[in-house]
Amino acid sequence: MSDPTGKYSITMPRDIAEAAKARSGPSGLSAYVAAAVARQIERDNLNELIQVSEAEHGPITDEEIQALRDQLHHAREQQAQGGKSAA
Repeated sequence: MSDPTGKYSITMPRDIAEAAKARSGPSGLSAYVAAAVARQIERDNLNELIQVSEAEHGPITDEEIQALRDQLHHAREQQAQGGKSAA
C-alpha cells in the first residue's frame, strides 16, 4: 500500500515546470516532483550528518576524500570483473 498523499499548490519558474512536465513520463508531474523533493530531503539529511560529524571529528581532508574515491573505484573494478582480485 502506498503512503497517503495530499494535494498542494506550489509555484516555480515556468521553464523548470515545463521541463519537468516534459520529462515526467507516464508517472506524471506529481510523481516526478515528489521524487525530486525526496532526493533533496536525502541530500539535506546527509549535509546535516556531515556537519555533525565534522563538528565532532574535524573536517575531512582532500587526501581522505581521494583515498575513499580510490577505494570506491577499486571496488567497482572488482565488481565489474565478477569479484576477481586484480593483482
